[in-house]
Amino acid sequence: MKTTISAERLIGAPPDVIYHCIADYREHHRPDGFLPSAFTDMEIASGGVGAGTKLSWVVEIGGRRRMVEATISEPQPGREMIEDSSEIKTTFTVERQGLGAVVRFDTIIDEGGVQGVLDRLFAARLLEPIYREELRRVEEYARRHGPLAASARGAT
Repeated sequence: MKTTISAERLIGAPPDVIYHCIADYREHHRPDGFLPSAFTDMEIASGGVGAGTKLSWVVEIGGRRRMVEATISEPQPGREMIEDSSEIKTTFTVERQGLGAVVRFDTIIDEGGVQGVLDRLFAARLLEPIYREELRRVEEYARRHGPLAASARGAT
């Protein structure tokens, strides 16, 4: 049974900076980067930036901890990246809009049996607030790491 959860936000930062932050698991897309506290215990098995990265993490949702192991692909580098695991597939899309970008997360959870029914009933309600927080944090993070932030740091 497939369950889809989506969230998006218009972010006032350059799309290339946003995408870089999302694709870089070593420095940015991690628990001590922009990820909310629901994500912990991240381990990079190989790579670390974009396509070919293999990693694992723990996500706690609704009091339940789940280990996720994923491989990263980039069907459209600079615009679309996918975290693909056995039961969860999340697509991150960055679309230029004006001086910023619309950033979208689309997650498909594909589980059978009772867990599939529970996902259908509760996953969106539990994940949407986490995604809203993550998108807000991506915006703050991208603004701090973008070219304007770098020039301001150099001026001090």
